Amino acid sequence: MTELRIFDPADRESLGAFVARAVRLDGQAMVRLRRRNEKVVEAWATTPFDVLVTRAVEGEVTPSDVTVSGNELLAALTVTRSDRMDPGPPQDLLWRSELPTNSEWQPVDDLPVKVVSDLADRGVELARENVGPQGTPPASLMDQNVLTVSGPGHEVKVPMRCLFALSGMGFVDSSLGEDVVRVSATDAWLRLDARYGAVLRRRRALLPLLF
Repeated sequence: MTELRIFDPADRESLGAFVARAVRLDGQAMVRLRRRNEKVVEAWATTPFDVLVTRAVEGEVTPSDVTVSGNELLAALTVTRSDRMDPGPPQDLLWRSELPTNSEWQPVDDLPVKVVSDLADRGVELARENVGPQGTPPASLMDQNVLTVSGPGHEVKVPMRCLFALSGMGFVDSSLGEDVVRVSATDAWLRLDARYGAVLRRRRALLPLLF
C-alpha cells in the first residue's frame, strides 16, 4: 500500500505548489518520493531543462522510495483534508534519472537572489526570441555558463538551464532582497538551494559502458 503523510497543512500546500509547477513544466511529470529520515520526505522531479528539482517537507512515505504520477499526487494533495493520503499507484519503472548519492555537499558560495533572478529573466527573454524545435529554449542557450562560483576546493560553472529551472519552479523571489541562493557541490554534482526548493545537475557526464 502506498501512503503519504504530511503533518502540517503549510507543508502540504508547499509540496502541492512544487508538484503543480513540475506538472506545468511537463504534463506527464513523475515525482519520486523518498524518505530522507524518520521525519522528512524528499520530493524529486525531472524538468524539460534536463536538471533535477527537489523539495523536502516533514512527513512520512510508505514505501520509503516510490515514484508516482505528478497529476495524481497533485490531486491527492489538493483534495485530501486528512494528513494521510494515497499519492497514486507506484510508477517506479517510469523514473529514469540518477539521483545524487548521500555525499557530503561542500558549500561553495552564496549568490544574491536578485543577481540570479535578473540573469534568469534575461535568459527567458532570449529564449522567447529563440524557441527550439520542441518549444523549449535551444540547447546552445541552456548550456551557456552564466556564472562561475569559486569556493574551498571547487570552481563551479552554473549553466543557464539551472537558472531556467529555478525560475520555472518558482524557487526564487526577487522581492526578497536579502535572500540568497546557496551553491554547493560534490565532485560529481552541482546544487543550487533557494527558499522554495533546490536544483541539481551533474557536473560531468557519466562515462559510457563498454562491452
